[in-house]
Amino acid sequence: MKLPARRVKRFIRHAMLGEPEPFPLPPTYTQYRNPDWKSIIQRTPREWGRALKRARRGKRVLVATSMGNYTPGAIFESALAVALTLRGAAVDVLLCDQLLPACQMALVTEFASEQEFVQNGPQIHCKTCFPHGNAVYRSLGFTPYYYSQLVSAEERARAEEIASKLPRQEIEHFVLDGVAVGEHAQAGALRFYARGELEQGACPEAVLRRYLQASLQTTFVMERLVRQRQYASALFHHGIYVPQGLIGEVARKHGVRVVNWAPGYRKRRFILTHGETYHHALMSEPTANWENIAWSDALEQDALNYLKSRWYGTRDWIWFHEKPEEEISKIAALLGIDFSKPTIGMLTNVMWDAQLHYRANAFPNMLEWVVETLRYFARRPDLQLLIRIHPAEIRSGVPSRQPILQEIKNIFPELPGNIFIIPPESPVSTYAAMLQCDSVLIYGTKTGVELTSMGIPVIVAGEAWIRNKGITLDARSRQDYLELLERLPLGERLSDAQRTRALQYAYHFFFRRMIPLPMFEPVQGWPYYQLKVETIHDLAPGADAALDLVCDGILNGAEFVYPAERYPAALE
Repeated sequence: MKLPARRVKRFIRHAMLGEPEPFPLPPTYTQYRNPDWKSIIQRTPREWGRALKRARRGKRVLVATSMGNYTPGAIFESALAVALTLRGAAVDVLLCDQLLPACQMALVTEFASEQEFVQNGPQIHCKTCFPHGNAVYRSLGFTPYYYSQLVSAEERARAEEIASKLPRQEIEHFVLDGVAVGEHAQAGALRFYARGELEQGACPEAVLRRYLQASLQTTFVMERLVRQRQYASALFHHGIYVPQGLIGEVARKHGVRVVNWAPGYRKRRFILTHGETYHHALMSEPTANWENIAWSDALEQDALNYLKSRWYGTRDWIWFHEKPEEEISKIAALLGIDFSKPTIGMLTNVMWDAQLHYRANAFPNMLEWVVETLRYFARRPDLQLLIRIHPAEIRSGVPSRQPILQEIKNIFPELPGNIFIIPPESPVSTYAAMLQCDSVLIYGTKTGVELTSMGIPVIVAGEAWIRNKGITLDARSRQDYLELLERLPLGERLSDAQRTRALQYAYHFFFRRMIPLPMFEPVQGWPYYQLKVETIHDLAPGADAALDLVCDGILNGAEFVYPAERYPAALE
């Protein structure tokens, strides 16, 4: 919102005199590691006040945080709100003020029962979520737009009516005025349950209907907001689920440039994409963005060093095993596998993660891919299949409630003798095991980027980022996939030229698409990082080249590609 002159003056007075904050912080505010903007602003209150005033006439940017208790979002997006303001952007903030009947913050494991959520919705989060987010932005002098201000009583009634009366079988594919409301409602419900498919029954259906109602309300909120304000761009986390998926849908519909972000895998690095979630955008990115890098031995060594570090996670925000087992003889004995025989690797994903429609998938979902692959290898006793189940099934922030191992047992209560499984809790090194394989089958894992860099041939059946890069064997249909399996074993590694191309893409992916922002310092545990700045000068133009690049992308549409090849590695 535009900031009235009297509001700017009042804000400066409070900051300069150290008077009590007019918008008190919640009691638990600091435990979430939200930035102490009040203290930061107090060091240069007049400059910040002038920046807010100058920005009123700038390009309008919507920071659509929405979920105040999503702490990584509040930290990152509030810092970018400051950085954009210092570059003359008129920043608006959007927050849910306890309106939505369901959202990404809710998980089934947090409730005493499904019935509790069906009856009360995400209220256990709402009582802290809104105050935390509100405190972050008001302590900066922003006055957020609230969901409840932007949806009429008639629209709330319409959302409730559609959500209650739409036939269950039509929900996933329901479209309202060009907005794929049902798809995002389905994705939200899957995330709530941490499953790849919803079970039958009254509770799962009621949960889905809550997410449909929330999706409709978010759509109405955004429709009204973008009609009232003329945004150059909208910035928000991830770009899928509820409410972010609907924010993106409506923004694109009205020609507002969408910028999505997520923490990169490397520490102090973030991925930003134009137009849509990085799950989609990185698959369709033009190869011209990276294939003409002035490649050198030094860049290759940087890439190899980092890829090797991923075996242990020493340079990443998150890793899964402290001491992975790498000795091949021990791995073979543990699994009962004979690596002297032709072996094909298979890497699964977490079932619920990012369940959206991808046009390039050979299968409707990952489970169908798993089933088809198992049945195929049951007919190929000449080949061994080694399945590595993703450790994140049990070690992520949202552990899967639809384990792949159980799905496999449902198909084969007794596994065929040529199929071997590394369970998610196993310390066996994925990389060491896959290096023993002739080739590897993947659905959507980023590990395809790493395996091809090792020279291992990869067959892609889903939405992996290594797809469409001229490196992998990409299946476009079920039949296409089966035809690729008929070529196994391939009997050879990638050529030197193919491996170099794979390393170039790996460098682009991990060094250039993951933009280094050193002001976000790693911390142990949630939320993985905190903001380390002394004054607003640390976020001003010219203070950090990567931050300048990010802001240029948000304001002007520049590519979110950091030219790491021009700078020495510095943020490890």
